[in-house]
Amino acid sequence: MIESVTVNGLLLALIIRSNFHREGITFFTPQDYSQQLGYMNRPKGYIIEPHVHKLVERKVTLTQEVLYVKSGKVRVDFYNNDQVYLESRIVETGDVILLSAGGHGFEMLESSELIEIKQGPYCGDEDKVRFDHIPNNIK
Repeated sequence: MIESVTVNGLLLALIIRSNFHREGITFFTPQDYSQQLGYMNRPKGYIIEPHVHKLVERKVTLTQEVLYVKSGKVRVDFYNNDQVYLESRIVETGDVILLSAGGHGFEMLESSELIEIKQGPYCGDEDKVRFDHIPNNIK
């Protein structure tokens, strides 16, 4: 199952639930996203030809990140660019989420292991603006 988190026409996130299954290859992101997210389901013996990637200069102005929930349960809180809380979703073991726009915060609802993939290099304090999380009584 694929779940879109969209507010006022802005796609904040895509969640690929652990039960997603499809034959072949599927890309979930538009070609212009700086982070491409796809899924492959290939039969035994299928071959992907060896290849190298060409050096292609790309301009990335927005960090998009992918989180794979290796184990646990996490509440993801979504914010607009003005740091206003919008809504929350729960991701669990085996889910993958692409954070594509807006702000976000996390609360571990269980002990959790996450794998994060995003563009680099990391720019330290220049990379993000931190702000207060939502009160505990919201979702």
